[in-house]
Amino acid sequence: MSNNNILAGIYAGLNNTYAQLAAQNPDGLTLEELNEARANSYKNGTYLNQSFASYLQTNFGNIDKNGDGTITSEEINNLTNMMSRQGLTRDELTQLYASGASGLSEDTMNKILEHFDEMDTNHDGRITSAEISAYDINASRMEKEDEFNNRRATDMSVFYGSESSSSDTYSLLSYKYKSSSNS
Repeated sequence: MSNNNILAGIYAGLNNTYAQLAAQNPDGLTLEELNEARANSYKNGTYLNQSFASYLQTNFGNIDKNGDGTITSEEINNLTNMMSRQGLTRDELTQLYASGASGLSEDTMNKILEHFDEMDTNHDGRITSAEISAYDINASRMEKEDEFNNRRATDMSVFYGSESSSSDTYSLLSYKYKSSSNS
C-alpha cells in the first residue's frame, strides 16, 4: 500500500464513467439516461463500468446537489474533490471497490477494511489516502520495532559465537576476529 494517493483509482473511475456517459448526454446526465445506458451497455457493444455506474445511480440524489434532476460535470468533479479531501466511508469504499477497476488489489482492500477504524485517526467515519499511508508507515515502523525487540540477549555471545548458533548471531568482539582472519 505504498501509493501517495491509494484511492486515486476510485476517483478516476467515477470521473471516467461519468465522462463516458456524458459524452452521449452533453447537457448532463439524468437518472433515466443513466438507467438506459446501464441497461444498453452490452447491447451497444460499449463497455460501461457497471459498479461505478451503479454508484452514480444509487447516489444520484446526493450527487445532484441543485436538485434539477441532472448530474453535471461540475457536480461530479465536486463529488470526487470532496471525496479526495474528506475521504471515503466504509460503505463507499466497499461499493466503489466492487468494480475491480479501482486499482486496489483484493489484499489491499481487505487490509483497508479490516483496519478501517485504526486508519480513521480523526474518527470521522471516513478514511483518506493520507490516513491509509500514515497507517501503513506506522505499521511498518511497529513491525521493525517488534523485530528488534524480539532479538534476545541469548542470541549472541559476549565473546564468541558458538558453532551451533545461527548466522544472525554475533559476538561483541566479532569485528576484531573478522579483520584478523581476513589477513
